Amino acid sequence: MLREEIVINSIPVGPLGIISLKGCSELGASVDSYITRWRKNRQTDLKGSIAFAGYEKDSFLIGADTPRFGSGEAKGVIKETVRGKDIFLLVDVCNNSIEYDMAGYKNHMSPDDHFQDLKRVIAAIGGKARRLTVIMPFLYESRQHKRTGRESLDCAMGLDELYNMGVDNLITFDAHDPRVINAAPLNGFESIKPSYQFLKNLCKYEKDLKFDKDHLVMISPDEGAIDRSVYFASVLGIDMGMFYKRRDYSQVVNGSNPIVAHEYLGIDLAGKDCIVVDDMISSGGSMIDTARDLKARGANRVFIFATFGLFTNGMEKFDKAYEDGLFTRILTTNLTYQRPELREREYFTSVDMSKYISYIIDTLNHDASISDLLDPSTKIKNLVARYNAGQLSANDIDELE
Repeated sequence: MLREEIVINSIPVGPLGIISLKGCSELGASVDSYITRWRKNRQTDLKGSIAFAGYEKDSFLIGADTPRFGSGEAKGVIKETVRGKDIFLLVDVCNNSIEYDMAGYKNHMSPDDHFQDLKRVIAAIGGKARRLTVIMPFLYESRQHKRTGRESLDCAMGLDELYNMGVDNLITFDAHDPRVINAAPLNGFESIKPSYQFLKNLCKYEKDLKFDKDHLVMISPDEGAIDRSVYFASVLGIDMGMFYKRRDYSQVVNGSNPIVAHEYLGIDLAGKDCIVVDDMISSGGSMIDTARDLKARGANRVFIFATFGLFTNGMEKFDKAYEDGLFTRILTTNLTYQRPELREREYFTSVDMSKYISYIIDTLNHDASISDLLDPSTKIKNLVARYNAGQLSANDIDELE
């Protein structure tokens, strides 16, 4: 039975409300569409009770805005009552396509701007909501998660601010280092990996994969991504390899030590398909170097999974790498902004996460467990078994949870 068809057996925490901040409107609208449809189709005698007031609506989106003054300062505005509601706030801190006017100039919103707007909306709620859950797919300042010398701990400070403002739970995806929750050990924090969604889309567009250790290898592009590769390899029953980034620690370029070489540790790759998995593609230099090394070692096809495709230095180097045959397909999620020119690339696949987020919100609103959503190993095994048996069409895959 699909999750959206499960019979209601618990009372919601409160009437559901979803606030989609600037830069997250497309994702928020898709999430709202799923939940609205599911709740209208559910059959239960409880819908008429006061405990289920507002359970079925045309939309759960709550209007909110963060208008700016000419000086660039801003304020948060809530456009309807949120008293007693179970509020979920969606924010994409990496959406740099949003502009605002300041002193006659156009500024692009930075992660700092998005984070400040989130705090403004929380302040406008003013503690009137029953519960506050922030869904922040790309964790704000997650790349500045540890201190080396005299440095700021920005990610920990950001979490501390949100929890002190009354946020009950924070849900993020593939945090750069999920141990950052050690900064707030008594608060709700979930870092979710979109492993199942990546494999769904790979199976949808690639029809001749062989999920066994003789034909497929998981690759970790560096030591920090090992846990992701280990998870895939253990569930799929295949081998994995990894690269160690040897850096020149005597220099600092653009805030980090430059990479001297990628040292490979693992099995022979000749003739095998490789899946490289990481949390993000930023400039993309390391990922392309990894793909080049894999092809030099005789790898067949190279598929790249990255939760966040930032592509901060543009697409030209990826276009060139694709033309050179270094990789076959790149899959990144729509959890952060995807530029139109990115979606036009024939080698690019957008992994839609709106249905998954809808499951999370719908389940948490009922105060039910999301354990099965956090560990999709059973779903992955079923997906692969049906794929290997030739039982899945593209439409079948779209209908899966």
